[in-house]
Amino acid sequence: MNYKRTARDIKALKIQGAKAIALNGVLSLKSCNSKKELKEAIKLLSSARPDEPFLFNALNYIEVHIKNDFRNELESSVNEVISYIRESSKKINEYGAKKIMEKKVVFTHCHSSTVTSILKTAHKKHKFTVHNTETRPFFQGRITATELSKAGIRVIHFVDSAARMAIKKADVMLIGCDVVLSDGYFINKIGSEMMAEIANSMGIPVYVCTHAWKFDGKTLFGFDEKLEERYKKEVWGNPPKNVTISNIVFEKINPKLISGVISELGILSVDAFITKTMETYPWIV
Repeated sequence: MNYKRTARDIKALKIQGAKAIALNGVLSLKSCNSKKELKEAIKLLSSARPDEPFLFNALNYIEVHIKNDFRNELESSVNEVISYIRESSKKINEYGAKKIMEKKVVFTHCHSSTVTSILKTAHKKHKFTVHNTETRPFFQGRITATELSKAGIRVIHFVDSAARMAIKKADVMLIGCDVVLSDGYFINKIGSEMMAEIANSMGIPVYVCTHAWKFDGKTLFGFDEKLEERYKKEVWGNPPKNVTISNIVFEKINPKLISGVISELGILSVDAFITKTMETYPWIV
């Protein structure tokens, strides 16, 4: 696996999902043959996507753990990151599954491998239904629906504009997360905050499911997280004159809307999650 090709695939969205991006990015570093090349690879991979702290933290972990024995330390640090991803994913699945009971309805938006893994784990013990949204313009919600249906989970698939109806009939809302900010805000697919507001208005708990390594340490020092905006043609290839297309992909979710955070550190309040993340992984900040 070559890091240059991996960077191109990440930039072209051939590799999607924070966990998959981090895993592929880290594995591609094995193609490096020197510290100098490693620095070049990390710079290239980091520039492929502007909003992937999971990838940045994973790359940083490897860089700070290589001292003298380049080849052996590279191999061991890459394996440590892979082990973290696997072990933390298992813990998240176990914690998250506890929030899903028999014959309940779970609402989710877009596609999160963390959320779908939780649902698959819960399905081993309970039967429940998932309401999910199509998530335009790339229809990532169809990925979620297809993946869950193959696992034997009943899914009701809603158009985005019917989200209120989908949430109204749910018992709990689970969403993924791309970035965790130091002020407790979470960044996820556009529409997430609106849907969390709807859930709150109906008394439905909202849980963010994430690895703690998605914490963006630089936001502690005043750096703001840029919200990605993609090509307008994804929404409308040839709009009429005087029509401007907005294709902002992500948005911030107010922590006041979040009932709790499900991570490898447990099920915690937003403030407790931020504190424990910095205590457990001090090198992130």
